[in-house]
Amino acid sequence: MPDSVAALDSLMNDGRPDTLPALLEAARTSMIELLSQVQVPPAAVRVTVGPVTIEMDWPAGAPEAATAPGAPAAPASAPPAKAAAQPAEGPALDHVHAPTVGVFYRAPEPGAKPFVSEGDTVVPGQQVGVVEAMKLMIPVESDRHGTIDEFLQPNGALVEYGDPLCSLVPADGR
Repeated sequence: MPDSVAALDSLMNDGRPDTLPALLEAARTSMIELLSQVQVPPAAVRVTVGPVTIEMDWPAGAPEAATAPGAPAAPASAPPAKAAAQPAEGPALDHVHAPTVGVFYRAPEPGAKPFVSEGDTVVPGQQVGVVEAMKLMIPVESDRHGTIDEFLQPNGALVEYGDPLCSLVPADGR
């Protein structure tokens, strides 16, 4: 039996609340051991130890994120051409960014009409989406006048703080 499994058994049978940090560390160690033993990184990993569950997902095409700590990371691939290039002519685009880490939704509930669509004009403070974080719905609002050019994240996408959610053509045409 690996050392980490023996340590987990003793911690789980303990039952004291002060063992939670030890359970977290044991789960983390188990996840690192699992990831270090696979040839091809998985798309998702879930490790449950007693009341502790650690889940990790990697976006498609980003297996280099799954390398174990201390292992050399593969070089990052070039960003998609659309994200890297801006139109040579025309207005500069601004972006509405994610206010927190969570799941981005364009509508208030499944099947409902989106807050805004591409081509809609928005004003400062107008809601363009929501980010669900820990069962809280955090509004995503435009901070300027403009027209929604394109949504850069699909409905239901996992987003990080500051990720661009949609591009916006400023009303002043900059």
